[in-house]
Amino acid sequence: MTNSASRELKRNETKKNLGVLSALVSKDFKRKYRRSVLGVVWSVLNPLLMMVVLTAVFSYMFRFQIEHFPLYLILGQILFSLMSSATTQAMSSIVDSSSMIKKIRIEKAIFPIEKVIFELVNFAFSLVAVACVMIYMQVFPTWTLLLLPVLLVFVVLFTMGLSLILSAMGVFFRDVFHLWSVFTMAWMYATPLFYPLDMLEGWMQQVMLFNPMYHYVTYFRDIVMYGTMPGLKANLICLGMAVITFVIGLLVFRKTEKKFILYV
Repeated sequence: MTNSASRELKRNETKKNLGVLSALVSKDFKRKYRRSVLGVVWSVLNPLLMMVVLTAVFSYMFRFQIEHFPLYLILGQILFSLMSSATTQAMSSIVDSSSMIKKIRIEKAIFPIEKVIFELVNFAFSLVAVACVMIYMQVFPTWTLLLLPVLLVFVVLFTMGLSLILSAMGVFFRDVFHLWSVFTMAWMYATPLFYPLDMLEGWMQQVMLFNPMYHYVTYFRDIVMYGTMPGLKANLICLGMAVITFVIGLLVFRKTEKKFILYV
């Protein structure tokens, strides 16, 4: 095969994969809001309602320690939800798509990656809820908000890496479906989403430095809530955790994907 023919084949394959990815996102979007009166509005209402509930529960404890507590809460909540929801759905994506995988030749990594893209779309709608809270709290955005796409690249890469690992594990070990929900719950409480970091003991604060979601949530609050630009070290930590997780996830997925057909 000539180089030009090989390049054309790769272009056609990429075009096909992007078409499948787009169709799957559209399908998930329609399925999520089918027969829903409010439809996509729920993507805005859900984080707002969760914020109201959690604010009512925790504001008495932390309202004097955290300025603009509802905004502090919703920022951490929607970013963590992006990761947890995407990985939870991606975990069963290969198993759920077994009929398609058996019938046609297709890039299998599309299925877990699509779940991340779908949750990224939901995250975009959740930003409307953030804007509402910012207006209510009279917190106005600064130029640092322009760094949001940079943060999303970090979070999406990190989440894709986890999703690739979990989707591969889910094919061979179905127990991971149950274990992951417990793990994400513990992870949520281990991340300062609704409490300040300085309430933890010194050694716990040091351990927190190894929690990727702590760094991403802190980055999010810095650029949206505090209007401060994360330094070079913060960016390198966030990028490093994202790239390492994605590379490991891709290697694990590629190592195991040929055996998927035997277990789905």
